[in-house]
Amino acid sequence: MPDNEIIPIDMLLPNKIPIIPLNGKPIFPGIFTPLMLGSQDDIQTIDDAMQTDGMVGLVLVRDDTDKPKASDLHEVGTVAKIVKRINLPDGSVNIFISTLKRFKIKKALSKEQPIMAAVEYLEDQGEGPDEIKALTRALLSEMKQISENNPLFSEEMRLNMINIDHPGKIADFIASILNIDKVEQQKILELSDIKERMERVLMSIKREQELLKIQKRIQSEINEKVEKSQRDYFLREELKAIKQELGMPADAKGTDFQRFKERLDAFGFSGEVKELVDQELEKFSLMDPNSSEFIVTRNWLDLVSNLPWKAETGKDFDIHAARDILEGDHYGLKDVKDRIIEYLAVRKLKRDAKGSILCLVGPPGVGKTSVGRSIARALGKEFFRFSVGGMRDEAEIKGHRRTYVGALPGKIIQGLKITKSRDPVFMIDEIDKMGSSYQGDPSSALLEVLDPEQNVAFRDHYLDLPFDVSNVFFIVTANTLDTIPGPLRDRMEIIQLSGYVDSEKLEIAKRYLIPKSLEKNGLKKARVKYTRDALTAIAEGYAREAGVRNFEKYLDRIHRKIALAVVTAPEGEDTKRFEVDKPSLEKYLGKPRFDADEVKRATLPGMTVGLAWTSMGGDTLIIEAVANPGKEGFKLTGQMGSVMQESAGIAYTWVRHHVADAHGIDAKFFEERQIHLHIPEGATPKDGPSAGITMATSLASLVLGKRVKDRLAMTGELSLTGQVLPIGGLREKTVAAKRNKIREIIIPRANEKDLSDIPEHVKKGIVFHPVDRMEEVLEIALS
Repeated sequence: MPDNEIIPIDMLLPNKIPIIPLNGKPIFPGIFTPLMLGSQDDIQTIDDAMQTDGMVGLVLVRDDTDKPKASDLHEVGTVAKIVKRINLPDGSVNIFISTLKRFKIKKALSKEQPIMAAVEYLEDQGEGPDEIKALTRALLSEMKQISENNPLFSEEMRLNMINIDHPGKIADFIASILNIDKVEQQKILELSDIKERMERVLMSIKREQELLKIQKRIQSEINEKVEKSQRDYFLREELKAIKQELGMPADAKGTDFQRFKERLDAFGFSGEVKELVDQELEKFSLMDPNSSEFIVTRNWLDLVSNLPWKAETGKDFDIHAARDILEGDHYGLKDVKDRIIEYLAVRKLKRDAKGSILCLVGPPGVGKTSVGRSIARALGKEFFRFSVGGMRDEAEIKGHRRTYVGALPGKIIQGLKITKSRDPVFMIDEIDKMGSSYQGDPSSALLEVLDPEQNVAFRDHYLDLPFDVSNVFFIVTANTLDTIPGPLRDRMEIIQLSGYVDSEKLEIAKRYLIPKSLEKNGLKKARVKYTRDALTAIAEGYAREAGVRNFEKYLDRIHRKIALAVVTAPEGEDTKRFEVDKPSLEKYLGKPRFDADEVKRATLPGMTVGLAWTSMGGDTLIIEAVANPGKEGFKLTGQMGSVMQESAGIAYTWVRHHVADAHGIDAKFFEERQIHLHIPEGATPKDGPSAGITMATSLASLVLGKRVKDRLAMTGELSLTGQVLPIGGLREKTVAAKRNKIREIIIPRANEKDLSDIPEHVKKGIVFHPVDRMEEVLEIALS
């Protein structure tokens, strides 16, 4: 070839070229394009190529991988000339390449990167110029349809397609810009036959057209939905404007208005209620939803429409089923259950709930709240419980006025709304622990609620309408009656629940507490067995309280330890059965809180065992007296209240004047000694007159130097002339005496009639000594 003639670049292509693996898509010949390279191996290949002729081979990797080998590459690729190289700040390289021709790898000269390969170049082959021309026109025509209204196809792309003069290059260009799979593109790249290549590209164009049709259909449907929602919005706005012109409700408020109106009309109100409800409805219909009063009025109407104004009342119940429920739910409490069954019998005959207000009084843990639940279940009525312990705001009972921000109805109206019943069972817990403050007196607010003469038209401040709550069966609970105001106490039927003795605790544990605790701690009933001695030891040494709440806590503690032993047991031993006996209790519960030696006993002259009644139930207390030489005086310690201090003074006076005379005690005994009377557990406040004879006996025992009879306790008020006056809480005091192994009890003769109220199993083993005079007490106690 003459020296002055230009040599085509494809005649200078080398037989050995460095290979750059491609992970994305193959690159076709006849294209000028940038290529981003980040791999150090690829950058090294570019550096080596630019130092020679600037030629590189671009070959698609079969499966994407970070370190491709020669065996991972397709056989056919494209040779390219590096036109320009740009180093980027992150260390990668951007090169501009001009692709020239297809090649086929004959042999890989290196198996790993940088890969060098011996190649042979593939020439386009074609047949039938007319057929090729027809295919060229078909390709251009179809691409024109695709490119119209498609922003992804620029004007330059369209011009390039028209200006390319070689059919094979047209097919390559179209294949490179179509959004088709890389495997399909590689197959097109491998075709040397122009006709086959163009037919394959034409098929890809057809598939692309089908996808475009589906895309247009989806887009059209979306546009229709958007247009419909816009159209609906404009129509709603127009409808709102029309309704406003006609004075009709125009928005969601109208829906609320219709709902409230339908509900309230169904109640058939009359008189004051109808007048006020209609006023509020009319106000609501004219009110702007954005005004501050809108929500207040809406909430009020919602409350009124959800109250049980016309709910059915007086459902019948089976008295035998009610008795079975009470017997099944509670052990013992025979008197309480009999009183409740009698009460229910009256309700069944009269079919009227008015005046049904029970007050269950007893120490914690004896089952007051659960009795209330059982009554509701026996009657088949809804149950609602709330506690008034610590309540100081009367609005909690009668509600706030609607003028206040965040106003709410009181607990009574809230409970009626929740239960949706006119005659539910309401339990008001801890009524003895209400307080009063500048916010009002809740106990006074309860007077209207619990008065059968007034609660037929109970007015909650928030509702401000008369509502009949006389059909509600009220049950209130308290630990003591002392702190309940007289007028409130007068409105209730009092039922006393005394504490349990050890034998009752054992039965309750076996029937209720153990199964409940086992289930709560994930243990099967057959997994744990208790001996009777173990349960007795828990009652005597750990849970000596009047109720069984602490008993249940100790059972829970045992079961938690057993659960841990089951979970951590070696495989094969996790089915072990546990037996809890008396010797194993210390392992589970530690040392007993009460030893047998801790049973209160009078062991020295001047010591006496008394019986007391507190909000926690009956209890025993030791009274101690000593005489110190010195100036005459009488000292009291042990947190005594004013009434108890007066009783101690009466006891001292009676002993000084009567015992000294009767037994010849010299007056100097008192003049030369200071008498100190103390009641242990000095941090516990004590009050009341019922320890009068106990303190007098303690002083008489000190003066006479005689010990009080062992296992003897006493209770009774002492008058200045030596009369023994009646006391209260004899049943609870007897239960406490039974728990503390007392064998004899001195009681006022006026309380002898109360012995019939004490269960026989409690009185069993105890001798009662009714007395009228203090002299009789000393004769029994100091004999």
